[in-house]
Amino acid sequence: MSAASRPLAPVICIVGARPNYMKVAPIIRAFSAHVPPIRSLLVHTGQHYDPAMKDRLFADLDLPEPDVNLAVGSGTHAVQTAEVMRRFEPVIDEYGARAVLVVGDVNSTLACALVASKRHIPVIHVESGLRSNDRRMPEEINRILTDQISDVLYTTERSAHDNLAREGIPAERAIFVGNVMIDSLRASLPKAVPVDVLLAAAGLDASSIAQGYGVVTLHRPSNVDDADTLGPIIDALRQVSEWLPLVIALHPRTRNNLERFGMLDRLDAPGFLILPPQGYLEMLGLMSGARLVLTDSGGIQEETTALGVPCVTIRENTERPITVEQGTNTLVGIRAEAIVAAARAILTTGGKAGRIPEYWDGRCAERIAAHLHDWLLAHDAAAAVAEV
Repeated sequence: MSAASRPLAPVICIVGARPNYMKVAPIIRAFSAHVPPIRSLLVHTGQHYDPAMKDRLFADLDLPEPDVNLAVGSGTHAVQTAEVMRRFEPVIDEYGARAVLVVGDVNSTLACALVASKRHIPVIHVESGLRSNDRRMPEEINRILTDQISDVLYTTERSAHDNLAREGIPAERAIFVGNVMIDSLRASLPKAVPVDVLLAAAGLDASSIAQGYGVVTLHRPSNVDDADTLGPIIDALRQVSEWLPLVIALHPRTRNNLERFGMLDRLDAPGFLILPPQGYLEMLGLMSGARLVLTDSGGIQEETTALGVPCVTIRENTERPITVEQGTNTLVGIRAEAIVAAARAILTTGGKAGRIPEYWDGRCAERIAAHLHDWLLAHDAAAAVAEV
């Protein structure tokens, strides 16, 4: 077979943890729909290791089963990153790689980007340039390092370009395409599970939320791993639940720590409706009907802005400032008084109206596919000339 007729190596797309799935699903579809199609290979590192949750998310998002599953599982940040690198490199040897596309800021993102960079394979980073400016967060380290070794950096908001410029990354490598998470949200919203169906399936009384409800997600280690931090947050949520029923999708890490600290009984209050971790369509249904959402999740800050639902973010910083500046998000920190005051203000006034940020229009993946197709052609041509 001649070099001209030989099929191009695939763009290897990496998923590792739950937030990655929502970002990669529309990209895979856009690659297939592009004319001509962009050949891709889906690699699941197994960093998110709950098989039932993985299968549900893949089905909810119409994401094809991965071509390769590295089955890495849990571990410390160092162990997990190293194991992803060790298991990913043979995938490149077996399938080849025209480029490696990584998303977000999880350990798998950095690990696979490092392997590709050391093999002189282009690294494409989707969701580049976001910064919390808090290097105590492992995700912040992953973002910074991945951006430094990426060849194409796709951004969700224009402020990300300022961050990249400060870190010495050439402007021509950063391309503003919008937020691919919103592509998944818009495509999935018609399939979202109604909250009354969800509560009935869990054996909870849906009539208790007839006058409205809030949604709570809490999982960030800085919030839930220390009793002196977690206790006041739960007490603040109890106070809010006296004004508005709160549906809590209880993360296993949070439940385990509440048990360890002897605090689980603090959730035994009439205003709390406790659910296990939920699938993507279930969470969309919960959030879209809520009067407010209280969270420490990065992705939920974006989703609530897209849905027009007021959000109280229980963190000292955010890597998604556009959700505060333009969207429905209020960053309140972790003090109980601030959480309660923000929730009361939203329930009194209705909260921020906000607006949908630029390019959060459901077509981000199309823009990525169109740009990447042309970029890869130019890169391939340059590489061919260099070999002569």
